[in-house]
Amino acid sequence: MSHSYRLPGLAVTDHVLTVPLDHAAPAGSSIQVFARELSDPAREGERLPWLLFLQGGPGGKSPRPLNATSGWLTRALRTHRVLLLDQRGTGRSTPVTARSAERFSDAEALAAHLALFRADSIVADAELIRHQLCGEEPWETLGQSYGGFITLTYLSRAPEGLRACYITGGLPGLDTTADDVYAATYPRVRDKMAAFYARYPGDRDLIRRIAGLLDRRPVRLPDGDRLTVRRLRTLGLMLGMGEGAERLHWLLDEALGADGDLSATFLHQVTNLTGLVDNPLFAVLQEACFAQGGKPTDWAAARALATRPEFAEDADPLLFTGEMFYPWMYEEIAGLRPFRDAAHLLAERADWPELYSPSRLAANQVPVAAAIYHDDMYVPTELSLPTARSVGALRAWVTNEWEHDGVSASGEGVLSRLMDMAGGRA
Repeated sequence: MSHSYRLPGLAVTDHVLTVPLDHAAPAGSSIQVFARELSDPAREGERLPWLLFLQGGPGGKSPRPLNATSGWLTRALRTHRVLLLDQRGTGRSTPVTARSAERFSDAEALAAHLALFRADSIVADAELIRHQLCGEEPWETLGQSYGGFITLTYLSRAPEGLRACYITGGLPGLDTTADDVYAATYPRVRDKMAAFYARYPGDRDLIRRIAGLLDRRPVRLPDGDRLTVRRLRTLGLMLGMGEGAERLHWLLDEALGADGDLSATFLHQVTNLTGLVDNPLFAVLQEACFAQGGKPTDWAAARALATRPEFAEDADPLLFTGEMFYPWMYEEIAGLRPFRDAAHLLAERADWPELYSPSRLAANQVPVAAAIYHDDMYVPTELSLPTARSVGALRAWVTNEWEHDGVSASGEGVLSRLMDMAGGRA
């Protein structure tokens, strides 16, 4: 099904396609996958190359464009027809939600269902969509963050579908485990917190004061969840973005009301930022997206946290956490409670299929240009650089000019440079 309409400066067509839930058993259950096609109205009838945007996550839906003048999209629409994909389970693609999780009869069935939402299934969906829209013509991809992980799975499984690939902050280690990731990212978060406190020294005492309030008596969020110190600390997730420190500072700036208690404004914002209502897959599949090689992830972030005394709740200064998810969240966060038992089963699972083919990637001939952000809090440089050396036809640009959201924060800059690199112009 397709539906066409206009947005300011954009010709838009929405596509809804039916795909197998399990591509290994195509005759079984099916789900819907949604994708939004964008083009310059002045070039709508032209035969333009396609650019598939692969959003970060896991569990992130595609951007919802407001007009044609938003960063990388402006550059892309000059030469390409863009496809914004709601990856399976997100947005309008048969979303996985707390409500849908409650419909499963047992945790085993839900865990088996959730295991079908990793990068390998997303690539299989993309290939069905490509054949539907483009026939045999290959397309280009722009993979932001987790979208870069999907890109390497795509190059491993179906390189014939790709003309060129652009990756921003998303080169994973090909044999990296979840333990490797957190060994690298906890120090990054510590350093981001040190920089945050250096920039906003008053927030050090303010955060400790807020933590003291939460320890002395129960504080309820608007959805009824209790705000604990450990939930407060998950706000550190935003520190890896270009304006993340400022966003956190201004959030804290309104934390206390005139009576010295936590303000309704602050509690409302914390609910939205930490509730995971619209993207539970972000928590459920975060460690599973690193699972391969016959080993369970076994709550790697929680195990790593326990070995780092500087992250203790009574440490001074109080450090926030980053892109890490813990077993307690499935008890204390309403949007995750229906996933609790299934999440434990996923953490125990060892028989995950491989996501990357090192031999196929080494022989790759599809032009790939990748931006590696030197100070990235989520995808550490030391894990990305070996991959950059291991993938054929890949050119890397290592920069500390941007944080993890550089492709959007830079306007046209990052995508323009990557396109020039892949095309041999830079």
